[in-house]
Amino acid sequence: MADISVEIIVFEIFTRVPAKVVGRCKSVCKTWYSLLSTKDFAKIHCSRSLISSNQRILFVGDLTCSVHPIDIQSCDYGPGTIVPFPFDDISIHSNLDGLLLVGLKRTYELVLWNPTTGAYKRLSTPDYHGFYEHMLDGVGLYIDVNEDYKVLHIKRRGGVYCVSVYSRSLDSWRSIPFVTKPEYLSLSFHWSSGTLCGDILYFRVSESLVGGTNVLICFDVNLEQFKEISFPPVRSTGVFCGELVNVSNELYMFVSNGYRVMSVELWKLEEEHWIKVLACPQVSMSLDLWCTMSHFMTNGNWLLMTKQGKLFEIEMDTKPFQCFYHVNCFRLKNGAMFLETVVSPTL
Repeated sequence: MADISVEIIVFEIFTRVPAKVVGRCKSVCKTWYSLLSTKDFAKIHCSRSLISSNQRILFVGDLTCSVHPIDIQSCDYGPGTIVPFPFDDISIHSNLDGLLLVGLKRTYELVLWNPTTGAYKRLSTPDYHGFYEHMLDGVGLYIDVNEDYKVLHIKRRGGVYCVSVYSRSLDSWRSIPFVTKPEYLSLSFHWSSGTLCGDILYFRVSESLVGGTNVLICFDVNLEQFKEISFPPVRSTGVFCGELVNVSNELYMFVSNGYRVMSVELWKLEEEHWIKVLACPQVSMSLDLWCTMSHFMTNGNWLLMTKQGKLFEIEMDTKPFQCFYHVNCFRLKNGAMFLETVVSPTL
């Protein structure tokens, strides 16, 4: 029988095994380490890792963090595994292909981190690029047409916007132009982290949870151009919040509305128009259970996340909808949904 070539072993076998197994295989010998560390290997392995079973939930404590699988059948978390936590305190802003974009709360630095491999890259520079300030900035992680992982950073300082893009391939920042309405410079507006869908990063810009203006700012990652589109046409009846999610590369928004009795609707963006997909009955919910939007829905039910990181189930009279939604930041408890991959924060 003919010998199997190294290329077949690497690109047909190892690209199909879990990321943690790849990490262990790198220690076998220098040849394997070299072959399993290439950009091409990481790209193919990542493309074959985009399945639900590789989704994990990361919970971040004060000094440690743990990674948990999700049991779709029971709608609960599996046993956690403690992973090395190289930071003191973080906020999680975005995730893509196993990379997390996080902010260090003590130093304000932005960092790209792969919690599966433990590798990370600080994006701060001596000329003050890569420093994030909570409630002032907007950030998003994306990949462009040249397969370069990039970070968009929208700074708001002293009534002036400064927009910069970090390139992983160049390991450097550069400024790009941004024109928007003057009122969005006001500190009364809050910018969400960016949600990547297709070739667009979407930012939710909200004046207030109760009343006020709500819009989406869209950034074309290849043309590097911005535009504004409206929120779904929902009349506010109290606390009003929209959470963006990417489902199979289509943009949806969960809109929660009310106070102690909440209504939740799911809207889908088609071109620049919103189409209502689902609406749940009004749900009585005390403020201590006030939820961030669900990170997945299965068997026809919505699962919402409480402040304490517990799942809260709302029964839906609809067909099963099998998909996962990512979570950027839990209320009072940091965490994120991510894929286990070998994608590196550096080249």
